[in-house]
Amino acid sequence: MAEEQQQLRLDLEELKHLESVAKRPRVVSLLSSEIRSVDANLSKISAAAAPPAVSDDNSSASASAPAPALNYVTLGSFSWDQDSDKIKIYVFLEGVNGEKVETNFQETSVDVKFHDVQGKNYRIAIPKLNKEIVPAKSKLLVKATKIIITLVKASKGNWLDLHFKEDKSTNLLKQQLSCGLDPIPDLMKQIQDLMESLKKEMCKCMLNEGGCDMAQTAQQATFYARKRKGFQMY
Repeated sequence: MAEEQQQLRLDLEELKHLESVAKRPRVVSLLSSEIRSVDANLSKISAAAAPPAVSDDNSSASASAPAPALNYVTLGSFSWDQDSDKIKIYVFLEGVNGEKVETNFQETSVDVKFHDVQGKNYRIAIPKLNKEIVPAKSKLLVKATKIIITLVKASKGNWLDLHFKEDKSTNLLKQQLSCGLDPIPDLMKQIQDLMESLKKEMCKCMLNEGGCDMAQTAQQATFYARKRKGFQMY
């Protein structure tokens, strides 16, 4: 194989030399055609003689294999407080590296992941907040023994809870509407029951307190009536 390659190289060199000194067009054309033929044969022999490329199966397999899913320990215990503009969540966790924290602030949700904290991954997530926040202004601060998550409220005011909780009466109304039921009769019945209870409570308050202030009596009667009937306004 090596000897044949060497002979073809010598033939190719001589043919190129003859082509360079040839004068007649026909001779030049014949020499060019032979040069191309010899060059093609030389390329085939060289390719056949070259050792096959060894593929690194391990590296290709590792490159194509997906990264294993990370496991997280849920941080269910934390404290929080608020003012009219923002919410602050306090997570007590030591050894947190600020560069290994992943935050995802959305208008109605929060998801924070702490990676490689003493060999473990931790996570605090609130899938649905009580009200909307401003993600661009919300931030996280890592301290020696705790993490402070600051959520900026989209509108000023007080939150009754950190998590969103749907009102029971609203939920009942949605269920009735989804089932094709008319909630009005049930609502009217509750109002009638409330009015009857209200009258009774007002009479009791007036008898017990002997001509007390009418506004105060009505307020007390309404409270007791609602308490007894478990009335919920839609």
